[in-house]
Amino acid sequence: MMVRTLLLASFALLLAAPAAQAQDSSFSRIEQGRRLVDAADCVSCHTGDKSKPFAGGRGIDTPFGVIYAPNITPDRETGIGAWSDDDFYRALHHGQRPNGARLYPAMPYPYFTKMTRDDVDAMRAFLKTLPAVRTLPRENELMWPLGYRVFMRGWNMLFFTEGTFQPNPDKSAEWNRGAYLVEGPGHCGACHTPKNILGADKSSQALQGGLIRDWFAPNIANTVQDGVGRWSIDDLVEYLKTGRNAHSGAVGLMAEVVENSTSKLPESDLRAIAVYLKDADGGGEPPAPSKPDEQMMTIGRAIYNDMCAACHKTDGTGVPRMFSPLAGNANVQQRDPTTVTRVILEGARIGPTDAMPTPFAMPAFDWKLTDAQIAAVATYVRNAWGNAASPVTAGSVETLRDSLHQSRVSGKAE
Repeated sequence: MMVRTLLLASFALLLAAPAAQAQDSSFSRIEQGRRLVDAADCVSCHTGDKSKPFAGGRGIDTPFGVIYAPNITPDRETGIGAWSDDDFYRALHHGQRPNGARLYPAMPYPYFTKMTRDDVDAMRAFLKTLPAVRTLPRENELMWPLGYRVFMRGWNMLFFTEGTFQPNPDKSAEWNRGAYLVEGPGHCGACHTPKNILGADKSSQALQGGLIRDWFAPNIANTVQDGVGRWSIDDLVEYLKTGRNAHSGAVGLMAEVVENSTSKLPESDLRAIAVYLKDADGGGEPPAPSKPDEQMMTIGRAIYNDMCAACHKTDGTGVPRMFSPLAGNANVQQRDPTTVTRVILEGARIGPTDAMPTPFAMPAFDWKLTDAQIAAVATYVRNAWGNAASPVTAGSVETLRDSLHQSRVSGKAE
């Protein structure tokens, strides 16, 4: 009787083994997809109402109008629940909807096309596990005639090259992993690469900084003055994991990327990204800028010492990981002063992460300082303590102030 019981038990375990293996495989697949969805930061763009993640509705402000991100939950009518795996792959790899309509590159398919079919299918497997949320899509608000998606055929012919990432055999496996993440799911160049008049990447200036939604996404290539040349690989990993390091802190759109995306990635992936960026060619150091007017520097120094030095110190060394050092800070030395000007105008907040849960904030000065005063202090910060960057004009401050005001009025502020 005992032998018969043991035999039956063993047979039952054999029958159960494939099911258990399939379940483990399914969990592994979904977890693979979750990591990739995090790497792609899908939740940031596809969430309009934070109580309904991935349900779409967020407006993406572009130079051509507003594009509203769609619902990517499994709802069959308003989401992607009725899509096949092939439909999903076609959207990411080719930039096409199931009905053949072309997507706009606000959905970064020019980057996602580099992802492997296996990774795309894993992302799809994870998205299928989300709660189905019914949300009616909003109509895009694009200038005429860009509302007709047929025009994207011409754009794709000019600027889109589909194809899966091909590893560089002369580079390490870690470098290739970093290249895949940066150029594929991470789509870093969507913000950090300048665009031409039609919104396509200037590929010859990859990762050298770009203007986006009244921010200037900085140069993240390996140049010293305005890139990540002063940062070590460990510095980059710390920044991507926590939103801050000894050199800087993530604010604005980048704070959102860190909170929703990079802080959730395994350290091995962050290190691979850092290895790749430290090898990225930034086109050489920027040319020496024109020297600012001495009177403007004097005014700027006085304003800085009165309003900024308490946190950032008179010598610009700040308090690392709390109040960003400004001396040698690549962000304040970018060729475009939009970000440093915006931070002075409306303040900033280094967002919390699991590793660094305490946020730190800088107050706004738009109510207190004139355009000329903000231009003076921004110019001073960009040229004190060994920094070197072009002066900021009162006119550029006025233009940015007006744009930010209009964004707040229209509800499009980022």
